[in-house]
Amino acid sequence: MNFPHLVSLAAYLASCGVLCLRFTCKGLNVAYRTKAFKAVVEYLKLSEDYKLSGVFLAGRSMGSRAAASVIRQLSQDDDDDDDFIRGLICLSYPLHRPKLQSKLRDEDLLFLRCPVLFVSGSADEMCEKQLLEGVASKMKAPKKIHWIDKANHGMAVKGRTADDVMEEINAQVFSWLRETVELEHK
Repeated sequence: MNFPHLVSLAAYLASCGVLCLRFTCKGLNVAYRTKAFKAVVEYLKLSEDYKLSGVFLAGRSMGSRAAASVIRQLSQDDDDDDDFIRGLICLSYPLHRPKLQSKLRDEDLLFLRCPVLFVSGSADEMCEKQLLEGVASKMKAPKKIHWIDKANHGMAVKGRTADDVMEEINAQVFSWLRETVELEHK
C-alpha cells in the first residue's frame, strides 16, 4: 500500500477528482490477498456510506493478480451481472516468475470481460513483453498495454528519475480511466 508508485498514483488521481481507497494485506500469498480484496469490494458495493455505482480495481504486481482473481470470482458469484466493477488497472502484472516463462499466470486475465489497462516495463523480468501481448490478444475484454520503455518490474529505468516514470504512469492511468468512463456514457 505504501509502495511509492501506489502512493503517487492515488495522490494524482485524487488531485484529478477520483476517489481512491487504498488498503494493504499482510499475507504474502495471492489467495489471502484475493480474499481480502474481495471483502473490500463487497463492502463498497453494499455500503450505505459511499453509495457507489461502480469501481475500478487496481493493484501492483501480486495486487493486480489478486484484483483480476477477485473480478473473476465476483462475476462467477454474481447472478445479476450488475457491472459494479468497471475496469482493472494492472501495474507490473506478474505474468510469470523470473526466468520461468513457460508457466503463465493468465487464467484470470482470459476470463475477464471488463476493460483492462496494463502498465508494464519493457524490461520487466516477470512480464516478458511478447508474452503479455500474446495473452492480451487472447483476452475477450477490451484491453490496452502501456509499456514503460526499459523499466524493470519495480518500474526503475536507468537514466530516468522515479518521479519522471511516475508522471508517465499517472498520466496514462488517468487518461485511460477518463476514456473508459466516457465510452460508458456514450
